[in-house]
Amino acid sequence: MLSVKDIGLTFGHKKLFENVSVVFTPGARYGIIGANGTGKSTFLRIVSGEQSADKGTIFLDPKAKLGWLRQDHFRFDNETVLNAVYQGDAKLWKIMKQREDLYAKGDMTDEEANLLGELEGEFMEIDGYSAESKASEFLVGLGIPAEYHNQLMKEIPVQYKFRVLIAQILFQKPEVMLLDEPTNNLDIKTISWLEEYLTDYDGTILIVSHDRHFLNAVCTHVADIDYSEMRVYSGDYDYYQQASAISKDQKLTDQAKKEKKAAELKSFIARFGANKSKARQATSRQKQLDNMEMESIRPSSRVFPRIYFKPRRELGKDVVRLEDVTASYDGGQTLVLKKMNLFFSAGERVAIIGPSGVGKTTFMRLLAGDLQPNSGQLHWGVTTARAYCPQDTKQTLTKGLTLFQWLHDKHPELDMGSVRGVLGRMLFTGEDGDKKTEVLSGGEGVRLTLSNMMLNEPNVVLLDEPTSHLDLESIEALNEALKLFPGTSFFVSHDRQFVSSLANRVIEIFPDGSHQDFSGNYEDYLAWSAKQKK
Repeated sequence: MLSVKDIGLTFGHKKLFENVSVVFTPGARYGIIGANGTGKSTFLRIVSGEQSADKGTIFLDPKAKLGWLRQDHFRFDNETVLNAVYQGDAKLWKIMKQREDLYAKGDMTDEEANLLGELEGEFMEIDGYSAESKASEFLVGLGIPAEYHNQLMKEIPVQYKFRVLIAQILFQKPEVMLLDEPTNNLDIKTISWLEEYLTDYDGTILIVSHDRHFLNAVCTHVADIDYSEMRVYSGDYDYYQQASAISKDQKLTDQAKKEKKAAELKSFIARFGANKSKARQATSRQKQLDNMEMESIRPSSRVFPRIYFKPRRELGKDVVRLEDVTASYDGGQTLVLKKMNLFFSAGERVAIIGPSGVGKTTFMRLLAGDLQPNSGQLHWGVTTARAYCPQDTKQTLTKGLTLFQWLHDKHPELDMGSVRGVLGRMLFTGEDGDKKTEVLSGGEGVRLTLSNMMLNEPNVVLLDEPTSHLDLESIEALNEALKLFPGTSFFVSHDRQFVSSLANRVIEIFPDGSHQDFSGNYEDYLAWSAKQKK
């Protein structure tokens, strides 16, 4: 169905791929993983034909359709949502447009009437009359309400536009599907629906994702890109982690044995090389030494930031109390939070969940003091010291400053070496500190903000969707840091493993502004919530 052979690609002085050869098993689902900059998205573009490799060949069965999830929703601005989805099936869309044009003419020539008859036959043959119900099923599954299905793409809320493109590729039903970060900007409920759909899909799927739960739920294989090579593991992401660790340990053990043997041979040669009676043995050992392959074991290109939150002062029992807190926008026309009466204490790890656009960020901004409620009050404990990572870190990073200048301005008490040390721990090395804040990627912006938060030594941390921008290594590092954090944390995340592994309390916000408060972990909350709906 699909294979790549001897793929090579170099950008400037950076070699992305060298002799990459993989045969992708029909019906298998591959998670493409690797450190930032290793070429995961580039590999998908090469497979799709959008990017040329310097060398190598790609084979795709001529009878197979290939679908690639693009990020170009602006191309469909003047199409209705349904029409944008229909365009996933090029043959169906062509027939639909031809039928529409002929019906719009009214009076038709005999030739046009005959053509319409042929088109109707083809339309029925490809099950065109069920196209709307199928497209709507995908859209609803992806969390797009029916009220938007006949609206123009440029008129619908921005959080739904990428979902329409996902619906488009699902509607296409290609034999080979390429998905680049499909879970970005999806809420947990929608991600769960997509997981179930893809798990039952009978085509071959290549997925780039930093969502560990998604990779475990969907993938049958993991393709790891490291040092310009791709190595495929059979199994999900957890299996890959175990298998790669075992492989590395085995290599280190084998290497240690070789080094010990080499040392023994060298010692014998040094002692008896000049001894005539031992000359033959010394020569034999020299040949053994010459034939030994001392493979250098390179450390993985993956690097983990060193994230830790060490509170300056111990947190008292009372953290924050919300009394009748209400929040709205559009001059009070749109209510997003109503009558919130909540109390939070020390040691709680609170997950704020809910569909896109329901007010999770509004809630976090209220806690951060970045926004005032329309009514009600928040009472913070006297021992609290907050640190906040907003959803869009660019709002808080002063333009025109370098990373070093920005962080030093926040903490002028630190010397230059200390600031550079903190930046280095967060993977800003060499000349990275001289970058301007405005050129940072989303992940870099989060890492810089976390650097500042760590230096603030808070006992309450507020994190609004940090995992949407971070790579797998940074997510795992942040995950571990929050597990060890002795204070109270509030976080919004669509990474289910992140939420499940941390939360001991869940606040779900609903579209009408109401909320559900649950004391327990996320998986327990899902089970409890399912029982309530029966």
